[in-house]
Parts: sequence; structure tokens; C-alpha cells
Amino acid sequence: MMRIIIADKPEGITSFSFIKKLGREDFPGEKIGHAGTLDKFASGLMIVLAGSATKLSPLFTSFDKEYIAAIRFGAETDTLDPEGSVVRKAPLPQREDVEAAIPRFIGHIRQIPPVYSAIHVGGKRAYREARAGNEIEMPERDVEISSLSLLSFSSEEAVIRASVSKGTYIRSLGRDIAREAGSAGYLSSLRRLRIGPWTLDDADLSTSALLDKTGMFSDLFLPDRAERSAENGYIDPEYMKSDSDPEKPFCRISAGRFRAIGEKKDGRVRILGRYEDGEL
Repeated sequence: MMRIIIADKPEGITSFSFIKKLGREDFPGEKIGHAGTLDKFASGLMIVLAGSATKLSPLFTSFDKEYIAAIRFGAETDTLDPEGSVVRKAPLPQREDVEAAIPRFIGHIRQIPPVYSAIHVGGKRAYREARAGNEIEMPERDVEISSLSLLSFSSEEAVIRASVSKGTYIRSLGRDIAREAGSAGYLSSLRRLRIGPWTLDDADLSTSALLDKTGMFSDLFLPDRAERSAENGYIDPEYMKSDSDPEKPFCRISAGRFRAIGEKKDGRVRILGRYEDGEL
């Protein structure tokens, strides 16, 4: 089978526990995966992949994302979220300080990821080294904040909305906004609203409809006689003329009873995963 599911992870559960529970209840016996996790304290949209759809994960992990986050001022925790220990304190900022800080983070910026993250540093997971009490120097990375706005402000907390590129840590963004405003801060809540073209409103869409929303998939209809070669991973370049949109990088392939998702490159198609009739 091949299924893409738009799921709403609740707060207080790890992404892996959430996915495992979903798989056990809805897809018993099927391989299940994801296209990006959320922290335990966070909630919101996760792309859950079942069956051969797990092979499509690299397609979706590059999508930009949108979040709403609350920054709690006055203290910074080692995890940059509510579950950590306070490592720094500072005075509360004024609203005008936060309003002045926010525009400085829009566009291409350099960001230092949280120590408590799954990033590999020196071949080891950063969070494991942090838990072991080892000193870690996190490398800066280039990220893009395409939009960032202040939704509300009180003396102790600001709520922001941010659209960001792959690899951006909202926990780091909250820390940096607080520092720029002359304070200290961590995220008290985080909710993901969107991944690429998908929002939580898309939860009832079929896998085929979800693929259509990406704008990356065309349809490739092959003659029945091409079924055997397609099953072996070969599609005659001559059949590429039947592509409904050659400009799109991926396609849904039909050849006799054969159904698959493929990636188009250099005039050829690489099979990424198979599905059955009725799944897409």
C-alpha cells in the first residue's frame, strides 16, 4: 500500500510514539514513517507515510514550514523549551524592543541550532552528548525566514508566526529574538500549521489529492506491454511522450496492472515506490 496522512500531533507525546500508535491502530503490519518530527512539547501537522510511501520522505522534507510559537521572556533554558533547566536570566523586554528585533530575522540568516537536537556533531547526536554533560560547539547554518510577525505581546510572553526554510529551528529563533530584544527566552509552546502546500485542513484528502497539491506530479500512462519492463525498473524513453506534464519532476505511472511513483531525470524515470489500484 501507499498512503500519505496529514496528522495533528498533540502536545506531550514524542513524534515516534505518536507515529507508532497511529501505525498500530490504522496500519497494522505496514511500514510507517514520517517527513519531519516535532518536539514533545510541540503540536501540529506531521506528514505520516505508510507502506511504500515511506520512500517518498526525501521529497517532502525539503518543504518550507509555518509555525505559531510563544516566547516566554526572562529566562533561557538549556533545551530552549519548557522541559529544560534555566541557564540564564535577564530582564523582561518592552514591546517596542521585540517589535524592533523581529525584522532583523527576516530573510537569509545564520542560526545556531539548539544543543538538544538530533544534529550530528563530530559523528554523534548533539542531544546525547548534551545529556552526558559533554561540551558541544554547535555549527552555524544558513536558513531563511520568509515571513515573521508578532501576533500578540504581554510583559512575559510574545506570540509569533513564522514561515521558515528546511533546517530552521524555531526554538533557536525564539532564543535569538529574546536576546536581540535585550532579554532571555525559550519557547513555551509551538504549533506547526503548514508543511509545503499542506495544512491541517487537508487531513481528509486522498493521497492522490495531496500529491496534486504539491504541483510536482504528472501522469505517465504506458501501454500494457510495458508492464514487465516497468516492474523491473525500466521505462523506455519513447514512452515519456505520454507524460501529461514533462516539466514536473515526479510522476504517477500506470502500465497494465503496474502502478508506481517515479522521479524524472535526464529523460528517464526512477521508480520510487509502488501502489495498488484504488490507493491513489
